Amino acid sequence: MLATRVIRQMIGVDAATVVGKIRHDEDEGCLVIAVRTRRNKKLRCGECAEICPGYDQGRGEPRRWRSVDFGGMKCFLEGRNARVRCRAHGVIGAQVPWARHDVRVTRAFEDTTAWLAAHADATTVSKFLRVTWRTVTGIVERVVGELAGRTDLLDGLRNIGIDEIAHRKGQRYITCVIDHDSGRLVWAKKGRNKDTVNAFFDDLGERRSKLLRAVTCDGATWIQDVVKLRAPKAKICLDAFHLMSWVSEAVDTVRRELWQQFRSTANLATGIKHTRWAVLHAPHTQNKKQREIIEKLKAANSPLYEAFLLKEQLRMAVMLKGDKGMSAFAAWLTMCAASTLEVFRSLGVRVARYRSEIANTMAVKLSNARAEATNTHLRVLTRRAYGFHSPEALIAMAMLTRGGLCPELPGRANW
Repeated sequence: MLATRVIRQMIGVDAATVVGKIRHDEDEGCLVIAVRTRRNKKLRCGECAEICPGYDQGRGEPRRWRSVDFGGMKCFLEGRNARVRCRAHGVIGAQVPWARHDVRVTRAFEDTTAWLAAHADATTVSKFLRVTWRTVTGIVERVVGELAGRTDLLDGLRNIGIDEIAHRKGQRYITCVIDHDSGRLVWAKKGRNKDTVNAFFDDLGERRSKLLRAVTCDGATWIQDVVKLRAPKAKICLDAFHLMSWVSEAVDTVRRELWQQFRSTANLATGIKHTRWAVLHAPHTQNKKQREIIEKLKAANSPLYEAFLLKEQLRMAVMLKGDKGMSAFAAWLTMCAASTLEVFRSLGVRVARYRSEIANTMAVKLSNARAEATNTHLRVLTRRAYGFHSPEALIAMAMLTRGGLCPELPGRANW
């Protein structure tokens, strides 16, 4: 009895009966453990898990399922997979407690693979477990799909962030939805258009869409137009990160234009060229050399210093938030309209179109930082895997690592 209990714990299967002793298959160089489903366990359809009448004890030779290694050797479970007659699926293999339906590896092996894939690259996992990397990605997709079916990730959403990330060259994107309250990735799908965002709201449902309070995003109309239509009560917040990236691009445009203007004068052109990081950094992050550059631009009354001041004015408005922030933002728009720099006059007109979204951002005090962090994580996953063969494989890995769908490592519950 003790040996049988130890074997069940070793292979990660409690709801099974071990038949006979462990034997060594010399031809395959592996250990084989004969198992069967407990006699008092009702037969269920392997596909839908409904209780069904038995059909037979399986055809041909007993099947084998790869289990976790034992003592550095491959280990297989061996047994017959009885068949049942299901009303929905006809004659089909019965559910077994040690493996998912129509899979030749055990649950313990799959959960181990998925956990390792969340913490290491697929090549390392495949070498460690002695399976192909395609098997690793297939297991990840299967485990994530099962866990996602048990958990409604879209339940209880109130504040979300929507953003897109390129997963391959050639303008191939994945749209991601983040829960600001939990920080988790709750939805992802291939595409970057209105149809993709509509697909998210279809999955969310009309009732839950009305419960959304705030949606953060960039200035993309394909996101905002759908949100306004499908979640009219939600406040659309323009992400401050993208707002500051627009003004930083304007500052860099002024710098490049000045360099082109003075490129014939070597000293002036070189001095402007080396001002890039000084004008892009905030004053509290500048080093001594960068602060000296700003002082020189101020003394010369350079247009680049005007651009630097406009950038800092907007940054302070974003930091203030609330009514004070909106007052500072209104003053910034006035400064842009009176600016001698064409690029900032155009930027002011562009940003003014998002006045209501910026007001929501300052009132709600949310940013798209969580979405950007998820995008960074997905880029790391892509680099670690040297790319994915399909967007679905990347989405499965993203949900495994950022969506809270990573299974527990078998045998470590009390560790």
